[in-house]
Amino acid sequence: MVGFRRRVGGAVIRLSLVGVRVEVPTNQPIVLLREEEGQRYLPIFIGPPEATAIVYALQGMETPRPMTHDLFKTVLDDMSIELQRVEITELHDGTFFAEIELASDGTNYRISSRPSDAIALAVRYEEQVPIFADEAVLEEAGVLFESDEEEEQVEEFREFLENVRPEDFAQ
Repeated sequence: MVGFRRRVGGAVIRLSLVGVRVEVPTNQPIVLLREEEGQRYLPIFIGPPEATAIVYALQGMETPRPMTHDLFKTVLDDMSIELQRVEITELHDGTFFAEIELASDGTNYRISSRPSDAIALAVRYEEQVPIFADEAVLEEAGVLFESDEEEEQVEEFREFLENVRPEDFAQ
């Protein structure tokens, strides 16, 4: 199939999605991921449309017409193709690269994706789609917060998620 490729990689670390917020003072949205078996966080700057798509899905908001990620999920579902996982594979010159792993009829495929699109697709599934990052990506871009600072920042994210509206991401 055109556009599909297989990848053999090194160690990968499972992450969980903490949320999406707007970084001050730049007003640039970021998605924040955290190691499930560790303390590193992986912040990734994303575009406003992708931030809106992720927040809509996290909050269970429905749009009058399907968004691009909703459309892609519908196509995958109708073709009996399962989204197995998201993997953030590389970081080059400040740009993150990801792949989505799909399964169909016993065959797995990997497709190149922006992390934001891969996450926006993954959060549309009822069952949690696992998110991973290559160890090298976490070594380069992962951050550790001091424990007090960590709790404060996590609480800020929770508060933000409770109050955020998709319009907050409009340019």
